[in-house]
Amino acid sequence: MLRLSIFFISLLSLSVYAQTPSPSAQGAELYFIAPVDGETVTSPVTVKFGLKNMGIAPAGVNVENTGHHHLLIDSGLPALDQPIPADDKHVHFGKGQTETSLNLAPGTHTLQLLLGDHVHTPHSPPVVSKQITITVK
Repeated sequence: MLRLSIFFISLLSLSVYAQTPSPSAQGAELYFIAPVDGETVTSPVTVKFGLKNMGIAPAGVNVENTGHHHLLIDSGLPALDQPIPADDKHVHFGKGQTETSLNLAPGTHTLQLLLGDHVHTPHSPPVVSKQITITVK
């Protein structure tokens, strides 16, 4: 019973903690190094992430002015006051990765980056890239 109580208290603390977004650094900028907006590419697509005025830290590591990347594929921005979903349209890079290789179907796709804090919640104000459009042939 004691273990169960501790578990639920831990979950409650995490949910309260997750609802308070981490502040972002002034002038923080998130962007794509590759591909560039409008580019025609072949699959697999190499995607490289860029970040200025903040650092990268893995999920679960709470260090001021850091976060980790989330790649939004063919999706708009999620709720910016909640943890970022984890599914095929919201890809998490919680180990601190700064690039990936994506297998995308032929056609037009949108990509956008969103920085998440140690509990996958966007910073305040959010650090988000411009949405780019690529064509996979």
